[in-house]
Amino acid sequence: MINKAFFQNIEEVADENDLTKEQVYNAFEQGLIAACKKQLGVQTCRVEFREEKSELLIYGQYFVLPEGELSLDLDKKYTFIKLDDAKGLSKKAKAGEILEVKIEPSEFSYNASRDLKHRFNEVLNQIKKENIYQGLKELQYEMVNARVLEDEKDFYRIEINKDVITMLPKKESLPTDKFHVGDRIKVYVTDVEMKTKGPKIYVSRTHVALVTRLLEEFVPEIKDGTIEVLGIARDPGDRSKVGLRSNNENVDVIGATVGEGGARIKEISKFLSGEKIDLFRWSDNEQELIANSLQPSPVVAVTRVNPKEKSALAIVPDAQLSLAIGKLGQNVKLAVQASGWSIDIKSETSAAEEGIIY
Repeated sequence: MINKAFFQNIEEVADENDLTKEQVYNAFEQGLIAACKKQLGVQTCRVEFREEKSELLIYGQYFVLPEGELSLDLDKKYTFIKLDDAKGLSKKAKAGEILEVKIEPSEFSYNASRDLKHRFNEVLNQIKKENIYQGLKELQYEMVNARVLEDEKDFYRIEINKDVITMLPKKESLPTDKFHVGDRIKVYVTDVEMKTKGPKIYVSRTHVALVTRLLEEFVPEIKDGTIEVLGIARDPGDRSKVGLRSNNENVDVIGATVGEGGARIKEISKFLSGEKIDLFRWSDNEQELIANSLQPSPVVAVTRVNPKEKSALAIVPDAQLSLAIGKLGQNVKLAVQASGWSIDIKSETSAAEEGIIY
């Protein structure tokens, strides 16, 4: 069948649905095969698009049985036909070969046409879902901008990039988050899955990587690798502790990250609804690393360092013991997580009473 309008429609459908022509051809091919099967009652069909000639060819397929055979065990499940019957369809039919019978779309019955449309839409929608899924998959493990659409009891309904709507569960939001409809927020994409109804994107504001992505966005030296984030820990909504190392001796790791007048770190904290960000200098010297990780508390000494078990004892001034430990043990907990070391803390008085030499 020669039909220039059909091939023009292929391009229009592709443009309207943001698909490639090949993807639309695939959907039409599956639809035409479904219609062909319904019309001829066969198990296999073949479709051929000849775009240069504006020609569309559709063939129903039969396997011509050798004399005396009723069926054959073939890998591909063809519709079998006796040689005499095959000769009635084509004088060129030969036993043991595939016979292709050409059919025109105009010959399709109502039911065949219905199957064509149904299968075409089914495949086209699946391709569109897959395209959306692949696009969203590129956002996995990244921070994205979102707009709050609704504030429900257990979740915020949010819109990402004006194309995708998902939910931010309130258990994945910060205790200090108080969003309203229309608010612009930043979320971290933890996972993207293909569900029956289409792609589903999972987001969080409690994930520790959100802090890393914010640092990369607001501190160019981190984005370009001049400064590295080597350790990070977080109590979402309250405090994060970040270990940083500068790969350029002329770049002050803390100063560059904090920014002039604290501008950079304040901006990051704002996007985390006021969460505090503690920064410390990373060091390859174990004692220095452990002491730095316990900031803002001063450390008198680090002793009993066990590299194999990655454990150590930090001695702090008596008056700074509560600061070193932190409220509900938060400071030392974050220091342990960020540094990767198990840290015990004692005051100078306790260390002296126990005879600890340092």
